[in-house]
Amino acid sequence: MISELLRKLPSVDELLKSPPSSKWLSEYPRHFVLKAIRAVLQQYREMILNGKLQDLEKQHLLTEIEKQIKLISGKSLKPLINATGVVIHTNLGRAPLAEEALQNIIAVSKGYSNLEFNLSTGKRGKRYDHISGILRDITGAEDALVVNNNASAVLLSLSALARGKEVIVSRGELVEIGGSFRIPDVMLQSGAILKEVGTTNKTHPQDYEQAISESTALLLKVHQSNYRIIGFTEDVAIERLVNIAHKAGLPLMYDLGSGCFIDLRPLGITEEPVVAEVVRKGVDIVTFSGDKLLGGPQAGIILGKRELIKQISRHPLTRAVRIDKLTLSALEATLHLYLDTERAKEAIPVLSMLFQDIKRIKNRAQRLARLLRKEFQDITVNVVADNSQAGGGSLPEISLPTYVVSVEKKDMPPDKLKKALRGSNPPVIVRIRDDQVVLDMRTVQDREIPLIIKSFKDIFSSA
Repeated sequence: MISELLRKLPSVDELLKSPPSSKWLSEYPRHFVLKAIRAVLQQYREMILNGKLQDLEKQHLLTEIEKQIKLISGKSLKPLINATGVVIHTNLGRAPLAEEALQNIIAVSKGYSNLEFNLSTGKRGKRYDHISGILRDITGAEDALVVNNNASAVLLSLSALARGKEVIVSRGELVEIGGSFRIPDVMLQSGAILKEVGTTNKTHPQDYEQAISESTALLLKVHQSNYRIIGFTEDVAIERLVNIAHKAGLPLMYDLGSGCFIDLRPLGITEEPVVAEVVRKGVDIVTFSGDKLLGGPQAGIILGKRELIKQISRHPLTRAVRIDKLTLSALEATLHLYLDTERAKEAIPVLSMLFQDIKRIKNRAQRLARLLRKEFQDITVNVVADNSQAGGGSLPEISLPTYVVSVEKKDMPPDKLKKALRGSNPPVIVRIRDDQVVLDMRTVQDREIPLIIKSFKDIFSSA
């Protein structure tokens, strides 16, 4: 039986000459067709040898090959629907870009551009000139530099300003960000010497003052953007740190983590500093991300005093971490939106999701629930009040009121439904609450509701 089935198994060459293969080769690269044929044939051989296949149907074999071709030829990086309620979801690409940013990327990248060409003089220009001016206008900083992410911004700044010298930082600010990337590790790679002061929960002005020596290069403050220490705590206000640093003739560097250009106090968020306010207080170097609360592409932004920015820009590492034209075009378009605060709140998706009215979220949830009930008679659907998070290491102590749509199907456990939604086209990423799948409507767009309905149809029709 095994030998007979193995003999019946067609060869790769035979399958390539079959009528279905002509169709496959017209639609997909030959590489994927060959890879799929070989993979399915190997799978069938193993099933035959293990006694798991008693009969060989060629049509079934061809169907499996076609499924495999579609599976392996699809793009690995794909768009999905974020129904988790986490606005700046690190694993899901962080900040979605504004329409203006997307249009500018297309306009700049589909042809040539003046990336490093000065149109006025006809000579070579600097890519940072396209963006430094608007950053100065928005923040009031003397100058600016942009690199590929905030970790690079911190590493480059410390390498350029403090290599071989001491950097004083509070023990309570020696943070770790995603991927086990720690401030002490960045400091080590930069060649700067870490000098810790204070304790985990309390650091006083005299701790900094007493630590300053001839070996000190700068004082570093790190914003607690992804955690909070509460209770018996005390730290040094930024104004006082500026005075301590400048009195000693040293610069103060402030790593904000999530750079915020808009006052979030209307949302009840008082702990997130506005970049322009930090600059006005006299901080010499400020670093932050472009793809968190700012709502732009992944980038690390360095603002500060002109001479220090010039020193940083001349460091050899600057070229290794510089941004490309796609990032530059997206960031420039995003920054232009900030010239009108109210427009920014509407046009930049991260801000729009953070500031959106709770009634709007509830209406969206009710619309999805209504469509689900209409389409499927055997599921239980409810609209429930819940809480969302900013995510991305931002605003860790803040819960944002939201509404979720809970879905329950008796013959499908929540874990199975969650997995099925994750495997749908497009993937829908949800969470589970009280043994029910829930879709948080803060991060679901109106245009995505029909796609969610389609995903449920596909799942339930094949269940």
